[in-house]
Amino acid sequence: MRDVESLREHYILTLQNWVRRLEAHAFEARKLTNETAYRIWRVYMAGAADAFRAARINLHQTLLIKPDRGVSGLPMMRADWYS
Repeated sequence: MRDVESLREHYILTLQNWVRRLEAHAFEARKLTNETAYRIWRVYMAGAADAFRAARINLHQTLLIKPDRGVSGLPMMRADWYS
């Protein structure tokens, strides 16, 4: 394992944006499915955002590497991965 990062706080924002976009396109969403499916997804995403906000659930991104003779081939620092 090379790195583990909690995305809990990021996912709150993601879910909030998904709910806003779903609500903004409610008519189209209902047309594609039905009222029941629309409400289920809206409540599910809003509830999930609340659970992440209250730290009742979490989401971790894990980076696993299979080293080649002990060498991962990745930069040593996380900041260097993005440069």
